[in-house]
Amino acid sequence: MVSVVVPLLNEERSLETLYHEIADALEAQERPFEVIFVDDGSTDGSRAVLARLASETANVVVVHLRRNFGKAAALQAGFLEARGDIVVTIDADLQDDPAEIPQLLAKLDEGFDLVSGWKTRRNDPLGRRLFSRLFNWATAVVSGVRLHDVNCGLKAYRAEVLQGMRLYGELHRFIPILASYRGFRVAEIPVNHRARQHGRSRYGPERYLRGFFDLLSVTFMGRYRHRPLHLFGGVGLVMGAFGFVILLYLTVLKLWGEAIGHRPLLTLGVLFIVVGIQFVSLGLLSELVTSQHEERLDERERSEQLVEEVLR
Repeated sequence: MVSVVVPLLNEERSLETLYHEIADALEAQERPFEVIFVDDGSTDGSRAVLARLASETANVVVVHLRRNFGKAAALQAGFLEARGDIVVTIDADLQDDPAEIPQLLAKLDEGFDLVSGWKTRRNDPLGRRLFSRLFNWATAVVSGVRLHDVNCGLKAYRAEVLQGMRLYGELHRFIPILASYRGFRVAEIPVNHRARQHGRSRYGPERYLRGFFDLLSVTFMGRYRHRPLHLFGGVGLVMGAFGFVILLYLTVLKLWGEAIGHRPLLTLGVLFIVVGIQFVSLGLLSELVTSQHEERLDERERSEQLVEEVLR
């Protein structure tokens, strides 16, 4: 079964068309499916359109959030309602093409756990395309997960990828990165992208800036969550080494009879040493907190987070 999760905000003119396009794509696959519309606090007529769809169609589920909480919260609510073995996400503005869903499912059948769309030819304004390209490049460099279009709303997941995943802020953008860090197989395929037919985009440069800060959080949690000393200790040792070299140089000058008390380099060397010790101490404290958390986990629970399959 396929669960299609559609987060939306003020998209009343697109909803019926989107549902019928999704139905056409999946009925041709002869797969059972449900469409979960998550209304993220719409103030237009979306609520009435969704109520009509739910009453007329057996496989439509509608989730209304109390107010606008953001796309991450909307997706999280949709994932909790999904009953399918496969979950597909698609934006409600009709720019993502539901006809591409069968290609995503076919890629999953090749053995991947998550397949992300790649809008090779985007029908968006030039400014948004440039910001998106810069953001995707920075994401690939910082995270180490090479995707051309981490922002694409059209994705397909095996249900187990989403188990235990908590989304907030802009973390919905980085589900492929979180999944990759957890050992799931991630792929990307080109998908068709259409021009916006109704309304206007609510994404601006400030969303990408907030997303970059969340990217740093995701990268830290993925790479260093269980070994924080490797990050803080590494930075501390590098800074301490710089400080040691500076102070060693000044010590040699002092032995040669040169006064060093008035030199700013002395303050810089001491600062490097002190800050380096602080970073190492922070890393050790983080290791203590992490070890206590791991000790609280039941051995079976810890194993279930890592094991993909058991054959007997």
